[in-house]
Amino acid sequence: MSGRRKNIMDIRELLRQMRSTTSDRAVQRATGVHRKTVKQYRQWAQKHDLLSGPLPSTSDLETLLKEATNGLPHPPQNLSSVEPYSEIVIELHRRNTEAMAIYERLKERGYHGSYSSVLRFVRRIDPRPADVAVRVERKPGEEAQVDFGFAGRMVDRKTGEIRKTWAFVMTLSYSRHQFVRFVFDQRVETWLFCHKLAFEFFGGVPERVVIDNCKAAIVRACWDNPEVQQAYRECAEHYGFLISPCRPGTPQHKGKVEQGVHYVVRNFLGGRQRTTIDQANEDVISWCNTTAGQRIHGTTKERPLVRFQELDQPHLQPLPRTAYDMAIWKVVKVPHECYIVFDRAYYSVPFRLVGQQLRVRGGCRRVHVYTLDYKMVTSHPRATQPGQRETMPHHLPQFKLPGLTIDRATCLTMASQVGLATLQVVTLMLEDRVIDRLHTAGRVLRLRERFSDERLEAACMRAISFDDPQYTTIKRILSKGLDQTAVVRPPTAPPAHAFVRSAAELVSHLVPGELWKR
Repeated sequence: MSGRRKNIMDIRELLRQMRSTTSDRAVQRATGVHRKTVKQYRQWAQKHDLLSGPLPSTSDLETLLKEATNGLPHPPQNLSSVEPYSEIVIELHRRNTEAMAIYERLKERGYHGSYSSVLRFVRRIDPRPADVAVRVERKPGEEAQVDFGFAGRMVDRKTGEIRKTWAFVMTLSYSRHQFVRFVFDQRVETWLFCHKLAFEFFGGVPERVVIDNCKAAIVRACWDNPEVQQAYRECAEHYGFLISPCRPGTPQHKGKVEQGVHYVVRNFLGGRQRTTIDQANEDVISWCNTTAGQRIHGTTKERPLVRFQELDQPHLQPLPRTAYDMAIWKVVKVPHECYIVFDRAYYSVPFRLVGQQLRVRGGCRRVHVYTLDYKMVTSHPRATQPGQRETMPHHLPQFKLPGLTIDRATCLTMASQVGLATLQVVTLMLEDRVIDRLHTAGRVLRLRERFSDERLEAACMRAISFDDPQYTTIKRILSKGLDQTAVVRPPTAPPAHAFVRSAAELVSHLVPGELWKR
């Protein structure tokens, strides 16, 4: 067959493909002709009414081509530039060599064609089934899809820093109405808080929420039996929605929210001046109800906000009557000091659990501690500031408590309960201006654990009487039972006598014949 006749046959094939579809891309995939060339031939064929009815004969087609203007490209060639190397390509492809590597090997052998030609030739010798996508539509109120997307950098008003920011987006699958919240992290507490805000924004809760396998929601990704974060499980139970994780590695299963994230980045964030995250969150809510909510959606051909108000919102589940206590779970190991750490605060647990792992549930008002099999261990009020310690004395070893709980006011109160002598001894110790004797005073009072208050009071009285109110003295008195004997005072020196003779008698001999003058 001559080259001219072959060109005519190629054009006839091109016309048959254009008759079967209005997509230039589909014709390009079927024939290998660039879609711009297909477009020009389609315009030429429409001008001569060649896309309907019987195809013209070869001679008539040649006449029409001769009459074509100079703007019509040369008739396409179906002969691939890779044909002379077909045996090499087939062999390399049989050895599972990818198309780019085949292209590089052909260039070493003098090939001057394009990589696209090689790729088309490989696909022709090994055709693969087309990647067919099926759009799934949901009923009103049935489903919401959730995703995080990177949103650039915004200003943290508290610190003035410029920080990485993510956009949390929840899109209702039926109406495509969406909620957006900008955040600085993707922690569990942020994830739960954004869900709470989204449900309040929509005024209701969908039947299920489709998510990917982010760590804030899924501990272990698995299609058949995913392990859900305990905190997210509680959130779902409180609001009454089902968690529907995507199959790992298939983000297209939540394509509605994927497109929603892209729309936020392109439209709301596109060309926007850098601002604080608080200002951005205030502006984006208005944007959701105006720009995003009032646009004509490309798929539904309706306004998302109108579609939401008329059909989606009435089918949402009502919000729970009680407020959601946003609780965070984590597993911790008990250190030797008997305090676990949660959200930078300290909470005591029984000392017998040192070295073991426990589950901690931190709510808005209380922190609960469980064993790994969810048996309650203890509960504390939630600390209000970092570094705060919440202590239950019975959690600590008893012999450690005195040094932890002792203070001056407690010492004086306990001493007054024993008696005046004990209070005097403790007061003297606490008033020492050089040495801190608080713990010594505490040791005196701890003698009550071995001896009665009456004996301790008597021992302190005896120590005071001997002017030796020391801890060792009081302890020795009690140990030897001296507090139960009468106090024997030591002998004292006789009182000094005054000189009663007059001064004149004493010094009159010094001046003979004269009397002492006073």
